[in-house]
Amino acid sequence: MKNPLICSVCLTMQILCVSCTHTEVANSEGPVVNTIDITSVNLASPDDRFGELFIAVQTSGMFSDSKTFVDAIPLNSDKQILASYLLSKNQPGFRLNDFVAENFAVPLDSPTHFITDSSKTAVEHMNILWDVLTRQPGTVTNTGTLIPIPKPYVVPGGRFREIYYWDSYFTMLGLEASDRWDLIENMVDNFSYLIDTLGFIPNGNRTYYLSRSQPPFYSLMVKLLAKKQGATVLEKYAAQLQKEYDFWMDGAAELTHEKPAYKRVVLLPDGAVMNRYWDDRATPRPESYIEDIELVKAHRLPVERYRDIRAAAESGWDFSGRWFKDHGNMSSIHTTEILPIDLNALLYHHEIVLAEAYLQAGNTALHKKYRVLAEQRKQALQRYMWDDRDGFFHDYDFISKRPTHNKSLAAMFPLYFMMAEPHQAERIADTIEREFLKPGGVTTTLNNTHQQWDAPNGWAPLHWITIKGLQNYQHRKLATTIQQRWITVNLRVYKNTGKMVEKYNVYDLELEAGGGEYPVQDGFGWTNGVLLKLLDK
Repeated sequence: MKNPLICSVCLTMQILCVSCTHTEVANSEGPVVNTIDITSVNLASPDDRFGELFIAVQTSGMFSDSKTFVDAIPLNSDKQILASYLLSKNQPGFRLNDFVAENFAVPLDSPTHFITDSSKTAVEHMNILWDVLTRQPGTVTNTGTLIPIPKPYVVPGGRFREIYYWDSYFTMLGLEASDRWDLIENMVDNFSYLIDTLGFIPNGNRTYYLSRSQPPFYSLMVKLLAKKQGATVLEKYAAQLQKEYDFWMDGAAELTHEKPAYKRVVLLPDGAVMNRYWDDRATPRPESYIEDIELVKAHRLPVERYRDIRAAAESGWDFSGRWFKDHGNMSSIHTTEILPIDLNALLYHHEIVLAEAYLQAGNTALHKKYRVLAEQRKQALQRYMWDDRDGFFHDYDFISKRPTHNKSLAAMFPLYFMMAEPHQAERIADTIEREFLKPGGVTTTLNNTHQQWDAPNGWAPLHWITIKGLQNYQHRKLATTIQQRWITVNLRVYKNTGKMVEKYNVYDLELEAGGGEYPVQDGFGWTNGVLLKLLDK
C-alpha cells in the first residue's frame, strides 16, 4: 500500500528508511497537524542497527528486561558505536556493561519518581496521574527508538514509556470522565499523524514496533471525540479512517482459493473475507529478544513460530491459550491460523464508521459500499464463529476449518458492537455468569496456563467490553455485579498499595496477578481510564 506522504520508503532486509521531509499533515477532509521533520529519524529496528552488539547485550543478562536496552538512547552515532565495539570487544579487560554505560543512556525504571499521596482518594489519585503519565511531543534530536509524535500523549506507565494503540482508547474513556478533551483530541491527532506518515498505527511509537499494529480501535477513538465535537469529526478524519482500514485489508483483492491468505486477510471457502493478526517479521522481538529465543528453544519450535509469537503481540493478548492448539501449551502457538472474534468485530465497527463518515461527506456510493461490507462481515462472523451447541462465540481456525473452542471474553465483542442476536446474548450471559464470574470480576479465559491473558487474571479493557456488551442486551443485573466487583478489587489494591496496576487476580483477592514476561506494572493508563469511567457512570 503506497503512502503519498512518504516520498521514498525502502524496505531492505525489513529495515524501514524514510528519506522525505514535510512540515504538516493536511488534506481537504482531514485534520492539519503540526508535525515533526522526520528526515533524520532512523526508523530501523535496534536489532538491525546494532547487529552483533545488540545480540551480545540482549543475551548477556545485564538487563533483566529485554525492553531496557531497546529503549536506551545511543550517545554517539551507530557507526561510531559499532566501530568502537568491534575494535575493543576482544581487548583485555573489556567489559560489555561498561561499554554500554559509556555509549547509551539507559532508561530509568521510574523516571517520574512519583510517590502516591495516601490521603488522596482513588479518583483524586487517578486525576493527578494524567499529568504524571503525559509525555510531551518528541524531537528529532532523540536518536533512540522512540518515534516522535507532534502532540502530548498519555503512556500506560511502568516499563511502557511510549504510546500504545489499543491501550489508548481505554485511557481516553477516563480522560472523558475527567473532562480532559484536550488530551483526547491530541491523541487522536497523534494516531492520525502516524497513519499519514507510516501508513498505519504501529503497536506503539517505537521503531521496533513498525512490523505490526494492535487491535484497531481508531474508529472508536474518532467516535468518542465526535461525542464532544459533533458528527463533523467523522468527515474531518475520514481520510485517516480509510488509510487505517486499507492497512488491515491490504491484499484482499488479490486473494484466491489457491492462495487464500495474505498478511492480515483470509479468503474463506464461501467467498467471505475475514482478518487475522500478523507481523511482517518472523524473528525474535527486539523488546523480548532473549525471552523469545528461550521460548522457541524450550518448546523446540521451528523459527517460523516467531511470526506467531509476534502476531499474538499484535493481538494485545500476549500471551493466551487462545493462540495455542493445545490450550495449555505454548509450544502449539499458531496465531496466524486463527481468525479472532475481537479483531473482526472491531473491523465491523470500522466499516460502520467509514460508512457514516462518507454519508456525512455526501458520498452515498461509498456509504452504501461500507454498509454492505459491514453486513457481510457480520454474517461471516455469525457463520464461522457462533457455535449453537454451547451457545458461545469462538475464534475460528481457518486451516483446520473449525472453531478453536477455547472460551474467552473475546466472545463479548459481538455484544459490545450489537452484532449478536438476542437469543445469542442470552446464552452468552448465562455462560459468563456461570463460568466467568469470579469474586473480583470476570476471568479472561477459563484456562490457567500461567500466561497473563488467561485465568486467574482480569483486565480493565475486557471488563469494559463485557459490562457494556451485557448492558446492550439488557442484562443489567449481571453487568452491575461485574462492575461492582471490578471496582471493589481496584479500590482494594489502591488502598493497600497506593497503586493502580495493569491487571488483577479476580479469583483470589488476596493474591497479585501473575504470568507474562515481566512483573505487574503500575500506573496504569487503561486501568485508570476504565475505573474512572465506571465510577463516573
